[in-house]
Amino acid sequence: MGRGYLPIEEHGIIGDLHTVALVGTDGTIDWCCMPRFDGPAVFASILDDEKGGYFAVRSEGTTTKQLYLPDSNILMTRYLGASTVGEVVDFMVPYVHGVPAQHGHPIVRRVHAVRGRVPFEIRCQPSFDFARMPHRVNIVPGVGAVFESASGNIVLRTTVPLETDGTAVTAQFVLEPGEWVDLFLDWDGEVRPVREGEATALFDTTLEYWHRWIRRSRYQGRWREMVERSALCLKLLVYAPTGALVAAPTTSLPEQLGGPRNWDYRYTWIRDAAFTLYGLMRLGFTEEAAAFMDWLEARCRETPEGEGLQVMYGVDGSRDMPEQILDHLDGYKGSKPVRIGNGAAKQLQLDIYGELMDSVYLYNKGGAPISFELWVALSRQLDWLARNWQEPDEGIWETRGGRQRFTYSAMMTWVAFERAQRIERHRGLPAPEDLWGTLADKAYMEVQEKGWDEERRAYVQAYGSKRLDASLLILPLVKFVGPTDPRFLSTLDQISKELVIDSLVMRYEGDGWDGLEGQEGTFSLCSFWYVEALTRAGRVSEARLVFEKMLTYANHAGLYAEEIGPAGQALGNFPQAFTHLALISAAFNLDRAMSGAR
Repeated sequence: MGRGYLPIEEHGIIGDLHTVALVGTDGTIDWCCMPRFDGPAVFASILDDEKGGYFAVRSEGTTTKQLYLPDSNILMTRYLGASTVGEVVDFMVPYVHGVPAQHGHPIVRRVHAVRGRVPFEIRCQPSFDFARMPHRVNIVPGVGAVFESASGNIVLRTTVPLETDGTAVTAQFVLEPGEWVDLFLDWDGEVRPVREGEATALFDTTLEYWHRWIRRSRYQGRWREMVERSALCLKLLVYAPTGALVAAPTTSLPEQLGGPRNWDYRYTWIRDAAFTLYGLMRLGFTEEAAAFMDWLEARCRETPEGEGLQVMYGVDGSRDMPEQILDHLDGYKGSKPVRIGNGAAKQLQLDIYGELMDSVYLYNKGGAPISFELWVALSRQLDWLARNWQEPDEGIWETRGGRQRFTYSAMMTWVAFERAQRIERHRGLPAPEDLWGTLADKAYMEVQEKGWDEERRAYVQAYGSKRLDASLLILPLVKFVGPTDPRFLSTLDQISKELVIDSLVMRYEGDGWDGLEGQEGTFSLCSFWYVEALTRAGRVSEARLVFEKMLTYANHAGLYAEEIGPAGQALGNFPQAFTHLALISAAFNLDRAMSGAR
């Protein structure tokens, strides 16, 4: 018998800017890849409650609550009994860019009795490489335990005596009021006793890091707590050694329970990272933007002559991420298949050049002037786009039903060349300005002539299609049309009627055209795009109501998965960077509109 599945939304996350762990509201770590985001999972019971592996801290006879310590990514789970209160404080020590790690990268779990005598039980049962790699466990007196596998070792250090139970270790103990027990779990960590004050020192270092980081936020608006929680979440999804940002730290959490739409998001999408860069820059986090620019320049420069950028890359810039199915795992609540790798890396998605150039333009304008080397690398990519922009592609939603000429992709072609012209004019950089201007004009007119459907009175998903698509909500956001342009207002009205359910927005009309079986939830990203479109169209009261409703779909820790199901449950990978970016942008613009700012 498995231990059962917590709902996706019943989790917080902790991280060290290399990887994250999902911590359930019951005190169980049921997801963590080591030593980095796209590494093999060592705890994956969220994908198979029998084989997946987990690290539990429990207190019988209690109910639990979970929260973040203010202005930090330190997570506290509280165990409330009839006459007792216990707590577990979970964190990982952030990696500081350019500074060697002095303490490894442990998961630190501080178990504490606040009131009364609190009984605790721990069980650490890793499952190396997605439960494909056997391991053995050795108790080390005075230290803890070492889990050994061919792929690496995990060291669990504590002062509590441990016992083996198969390939797991367990302990039971009772804490008096004010007593602490500390647990350190580290990949290939040192096998040594816990030092006195070690956990306290790491806690202080971690808390000070997060307080110092979030103080850089410039947001002072109405929804400061949610905006700053989104920023803290986005920061946890950055791989510090390279500055790359993962779309989400999980794989194969389903878009429909029991359905096949289960994907691996532990990689860096050019699109998602570019949008997120914009969100972090807007809040004042320019260091992250600069690191991403360095990563981006490396991808542009290493792209072979005559080829375009990939849709996504590994956090270290690797290009190969073959998609595999792990048949031995049952999937979250039986949702198969479980996938690692992502075949969409080899898709053609022409829109990424628009998001890329928009983010570079904004960084050059509000961050720091881009280098000549980056400009040359970008110009080479624009040369490739100039030759290929009219090709059918798989589009922003990575469909698997055949290529089409998507309106969004053509619109983003206009963005790519228009922003390139702005940079060139602002900096006086060398560029084929006449060619870029001509291509921008062609793309613009093509969208207006072929992407507009006179009968539906709306911009449609693809040329010749009648289908609406929520991606077209961003037309005024990227300044393709004015927010009160009659064509856009009509499109907004049609999307409101056909794709919006209360505050929730579907990506597109689902009639099987995308080549995938099953259904999906509504996309939170699209809901926040809808808020921003309403705001820019002057429908501020409506936008605020939709936004406030969307905030009720965040989980207890202020986090969002990719989608929301019919009963308000979280679906898809968790937490999703793109959603939190869209929340930041929507909150920023809505607050400004409500304050009457120009």
